[in-house]
Amino acid sequence: MEKWQEPWAQNKYWVMSRSQQFYNEIRTLAKGNHWDEESQKRYQQILRETESIYPTIKTLTTAYQHVWGYFKNKATIEEKKKYQALLIKLREKDDELGQYLVKLTDKYEVKYLMESTLIKKLRKANK
Repeated sequence: MEKWQEPWAQNKYWVMSRSQQFYNEIRTLAKGNHWDEESQKRYQQILRETESIYPTIKTLTTAYQHVWGYFKNKATIEEKKKYQALLIKLREKDDELGQYLVKLTDKYEVKYLMESTLIKKLRKANK
């Protein structure tokens, strides 16, 4: 794996949860596995700028749906119902769904998500 791929894998859902535009820009930077010093500088700048962006319902929904994809074939019927209910009531200031996805990440031991910035920040916010 290229040096930039692992940090991008860790950060992609967090970036997506805040800015679809930045997410798309990083995907464009990474296209064709061509990553140079300029790409790295812009990537770091995007991460800094992303820190100051507050998630919206739309960006959270998009990111959470991607995260849910890791569970949809494993989850019980009750877990699926709870996910749908929390998705419907998701609000910027009332984000129970994020914490629920943290619980599912731990329950199903999804290593990729456990190492993701989004899950780590959600876990930290709940402490």
